[in-house]
Amino acid sequence: MPKDADLAMDQDALNAFLQKVFPQVKDDFFVEHVAPYEITLRLIVGPQHLRPGGTVSGPSMFGLADVTVYLMTLAMIGPKALAVTTNSSLDFLRKPEAGRDLIGKGRLLKLGKSLSVGDVLLYSEGSDMPVARAAMTYAIPPAGSAAASYTG
Repeated sequence: MPKDADLAMDQDALNAFLQKVFPQVKDDFFVEHVAPYEITLRLIVGPQHLRPGGTVSGPSMFGLADVTVYLMTLAMIGPKALAVTTNSSLDFLRKPEAGRDLIGKGRLLKLGKSLSVGDVLLYSEGSDMPVARAAMTYAIPPAGSAAASYTG
């Protein structure tokens, strides 16, 4: 992907979008870095993200991967709240470290008019060994549709 592309939404805009459009998870995620076709997102791990044994649950890791590709897509196309996941694959590689936030590092592999495809590696904060790998595809609402203009 060309690195000279312009962002439609920067870090502050993406964090504000999460606060406005997804208040139910506004305290769970924080965009730490965004550049054309790449993003770093933090899952602020709390008790609601843990499974028995004190490790981060699979659904929480899936959520981080999903939101990572969603926000990376919006960073490039703008605030299209109704872009939706159409495909996903998640490989669990190792147990996340207890008591640490998770970091999602994503990159867009394809950004078309109707689909966005991304990869995400998930890490326990402070570790360089990924705990999971995800591939996600998003459907982008057609230009001019009510879904394309909905921003919450």
